[in-house]
Amino acid sequence: MKTRHTAICLSVLTALATVPATTLAAPVADQSYRITIIHTNDHHGRFWKNGDGEYGMAARKNVIEQIRADVRLHGGYSLLLDGGDVNTGVPESDMQDAEPDFKGMNLLGYDAMAVGNHEFDKSPAVLAKQRQWAQFPMLAANIYQGGKRLFAPYKIFNLGGVRVAVMGLTTDDTKKLTNPENTHGIEFRTPAREAARLLPSLKKKADVVIAATHMGHYTDGEHGVNAPGDVEMARQVKGFDLIVGGHSQNPVCMKAENVRNDAYVPGSDCAPDRQNGAWIVQAHEWGKYVGRADFEYRNGEFRLQQYQLIPVNLKKTVKGDNDKDRKVTYSREIPENSEMLALLKPYQEKGQAVLGVQVGSSDGKLEGDRAIVRKQPTNLGVFIASTMKDKAHADFAIMNAGGIRDSLPAGSISYKDILKVQPFGNTLVYVDMSGKEALDYLKAAAKMSPGSGAFAQFAGVQLRIVGGEVQQALIGGQPIDPARSYRLALNNFTAAGGDGYPRLSTHKGYVNTGYVDADLMRGYFASHDSIKTTDFEPGDAVVRQ
Repeated sequence: MKTRHTAICLSVLTALATVPATTLAAPVADQSYRITIIHTNDHHGRFWKNGDGEYGMAARKNVIEQIRADVRLHGGYSLLLDGGDVNTGVPESDMQDAEPDFKGMNLLGYDAMAVGNHEFDKSPAVLAKQRQWAQFPMLAANIYQGGKRLFAPYKIFNLGGVRVAVMGLTTDDTKKLTNPENTHGIEFRTPAREAARLLPSLKKKADVVIAATHMGHYTDGEHGVNAPGDVEMARQVKGFDLIVGGHSQNPVCMKAENVRNDAYVPGSDCAPDRQNGAWIVQAHEWGKYVGRADFEYRNGEFRLQQYQLIPVNLKKTVKGDNDKDRKVTYSREIPENSEMLALLKPYQEKGQAVLGVQVGSSDGKLEGDRAIVRKQPTNLGVFIASTMKDKAHADFAIMNAGGIRDSLPAGSISYKDILKVQPFGNTLVYVDMSGKEALDYLKAAAKMSPGSGAFAQFAGVQLRIVGGEVQQALIGGQPIDPARSYRLALNNFTAAGGDGYPRLSTHKGYVNTGYVDADLMRGYFASHDSIKTTDFEPGDAVVRQ
């Protein structure tokens, strides 16, 4: 296997697209078949390019069409697969239930996708609507409802006579990562067990077996607080030829066996992981890359010939004239496809009309970067928890870091900025509880591992945490009185047991206010001309040792 970085040459698209592929009835002995797997994952609402002109479905379409044309020119066949999580991330998409994203995927010609945990962010009615929009199968072998699979477990494609089976698998963390109200009565079984059950019969039906998964790639199987991912499954279940993954949102490019290159530079060579005979690939997130895996099938052997991650207009900062910073693409800039733009532009304009309104301002950045807010207290975490505490007239508040999806910028803040931070539409709830219950809940929150979405941001408390154990706890600057009543503010996701928190939604003191989190933040800005970030600095209120 060799890797390469090939510049995208779009001028050949029209000519190459007319080259037909030869259809074969069945694999012929001693004959080679070219099969290319094109893949993406963790789209998260990025149907439109960002402010720097990076990614977006219009440019992605031209990349994919160029690959398909090249494959046809050489007499090959291709499949376009996705590793799941179409939903949640950009307000223009969120407010329209990802309609532009699914319809954009139709135009891109996806053959199948894995069901991601974020496909359950909204109600079952919305998911049903999305399944109708999708003109390709959403696959998940391990999701059950009423003892029956909720989705098709796999699909078999005939590529010139080579039967290629694609099995879908979804992380069994989904139950704790989504609002339990949206997954009531749904069971997420262990993916590896379901794969082991299906593989023997599937190997008899297909020449090649691919898993399209939303489980995560964890280097050398070190999955920490997460459910086991692709590496662990491949080691447990032999028989997959390729695993097209998602969920962990990283480019899977290996420096050596079981050593991932976490400093991967767009456009450079990328060697996928290999575990127990299965290649494992993942294309980071948001359509930043399109993955291309070129295989040769011959006499029952499925061999990887080359692999590449093609950056979709990703940019780096360089020094320009007058020593000023400017953005340039890592590789040749890819033009946007006019047909895709025509499809998506009305959705983008509709979203912009609603979301572009200024709601307030800040004198500095409020930190919500995923890599930071899930590991340490931040001013944005304190700010969100404080708004919850104030609105509920609570004594203290807890905000799960996984519910904070972006930072708030310094300066003018729009409604779109707020929805980027809190896209889930969770509601503010509060629970009146005894001091003993409050301390027990703080102890549970303190155990949530840094790096996970469950990691807690606080307001109204002072904590000293040693090795995940609470050594000292104050509420309102005072020791907790076991006999006194305290009010805790949090969101309905966490209160329902999301992210593995103790369930409070059945507590006798539970009240759902109905206030949507993003609207709560918007209201705070409406009543304050500008906010001072120094008012929300975490300081040493929560100390972890």
